[in-house]
Amino acid sequence: MTLTADQRRAAARDTYNANLLECPGHQVLATLSDKWVTLVLAALGDGPLRHTELARTVAGATQKMLTQTLRKLEREGMLDRTIETSVPPKVTYSLTPLGMSLLPVQRAIKDWAERHVAEIERARARYDENAADRA
Repeated sequence: MTLTADQRRAAARDTYNANLLECPGHQVLATLSDKWVTLVLAALGDGPLRHTELARTVAGATQKMLTQTLRKLEREGMLDRTIETSVPPKVTYSLTPLGMSLLPVQRAIKDWAERHVAEIERARARYDENAADRA
């Protein structure tokens, strides 16, 4: 069967994307780029927190989203979950050395974003204005 150039490009793109999905590095980047992961790591950067403290700190995260994010980070080896036997049980989350090693990178990205937010907003406004003219 002969394929058109469009079909060959689509097949190549599908193969490339499938390889990315299986790539461990891509999977780690997908985890790290998650908004809630970033906020939870930043919150735990100052020390261990209980679930309720995290929920207050990571404003906007639903209970379900926060729990999923904490499980994801625990699975990735970036945080520890400690259960103290008391009534009621006390669960505390803290960064592992792996999670701590990510903080300088994360803080550098946050600092960059804060330094350049006005410039980015101006670029967005210019783009939107030009896009409206093109429409």
